[in-house]
Amino acid sequence: MDLQPLLDAAKFDDDGLVAAIAQDDATGDVLMLAYMNRDTLRQTLETGVMTYWSRSRQKVWVKGETSGNTQAVKSAYVDCDGDALLFRVEQAGGAACHTGHRSCFYRRVEDGALEETDAPVFDADAVYK
Repeated sequence: MDLQPLLDAAKFDDDGLVAAIAQDDATGDVLMLAYMNRDTLRQTLETGVMTYWSRSRQKVWVKGETSGNTQAVKSAYVDCDGDALLFRVEQAGGAACHTGHRSCFYRRVEDGALEETDAPVFDADAVYK
């Protein structure tokens, strides 16, 4: 895959980050939102494995490095402003969320309260000791 067009199109914010959405290629479900810097975007495009920048840990984060729940890139898109990326991915292991849920968007607002829509796929406490 030619890396340069997406690297050129991405508009990184003042912290050097761009939002990256992971969407299940087979179902269209939105799995998660995370951030990338230029290096993690390049690494993602070179390896075909989603690689993010962890804002809380201030380090590179290869999706699934601890849990085994990797994301293989199927295709990549950039929005009209260049400030958001969309990756269609093949999600391995059944869960994209660090809480053990399939998607990070497992809570819905219902009658003014948050309602969980799905049960966790794995026990996050056991995986992330």
